[in-house]
Amino acid sequence: MRMTHEADYAIRVVYCLAEAGEKVSAKDISERTGVSLRFALKILRKLILAGIVKSYKGVSGGYALQKPPSEISLGEIVECIDGPIMINHCLSNEFDCSRVDSKSDCGFRKIFVSINRTIWQELHDAKIDRFIN
Repeated sequence: MRMTHEADYAIRVVYCLAEAGEKVSAKDISERTGVSLRFALKILRKLILAGIVKSYKGVSGGYALQKPPSEISLGEIVECIDGPIMINHCLSNEFDCSRVDSKSDCGFRKIFVSINRTIWQELHDAKIDRFIN
């Protein structure tokens, strides 16, 4: 499993907003995070749809966090960009394994489920406020 660059950049964007503690323009977010303006806007749209970020329209518009940093996890950000955290495609409900009759009988899948659960929990336990000085 590898987190996408987009999810990594989304974490940077949320961190930027958390650190600022106030409304920030898209241009400033782009400059502070090193993410191109066009890509930052794409990420911001996804974060808005996920209820993590809110936008302000107009000349003095910008972006701010929708909720406190203590309520936003790395897992929530990653999943809003990359979808469900899954270390192996066999964990997907749509996957049909040709090796076993029942997914629940597969020893590999049992280990992958356990590892996936641990990773998911760690990412959801890590809240953004933990990184703010």
